[in-house]
Amino acid sequence: MTRIESQKVSLKQAPEEVFRFLSDFNNIGKLMPDQVEGFSVDGDTCKFTIKGMATLGLKYESKTPNSEVVMTKHEKAPFDLKLICKITEAGADHTDLQLFFDADLNPFLKMMAEKPLGNFLNLLVNKYKDLNQA
Repeated sequence: MTRIESQKVSLKQAPEEVFRFLSDFNNIGKLMPDQVEGFSVDGDTCKFTIKGMATLGLKYESKTPNSEVVMTKHEKAPFDLKLICKITEAGADHTDLQLFFDADLNPFLKMMAEKPLGNFLNLLVNKYKDLNQA
């Protein structure tokens, strides 16, 4: 299993607010960068295409209040995957957020996808920070 990590961002929000935002795929859609096309939500699932990579479907696997949101593949995906959102209290109304992408990638796919996926995760956490710090 390959693990790809985003940078950790510090937010001026309580963990409850971060958890609530990440627990709704409609909000996740607001974080998607330009290279994502066709983002759609159907209840507790979403589907989107990353240009030049793959079409992915995600569903919520688990939600641990105020500390973790885990999404896993939904429908067909080219490989098994999990997107883990770690929410850590960092003081009064301050929270650290970091994303982890665990995927069952073969060595060739890992070499091709590791850097773009890392950039994608960093775009997501930074977009969250920008949207919620204004």
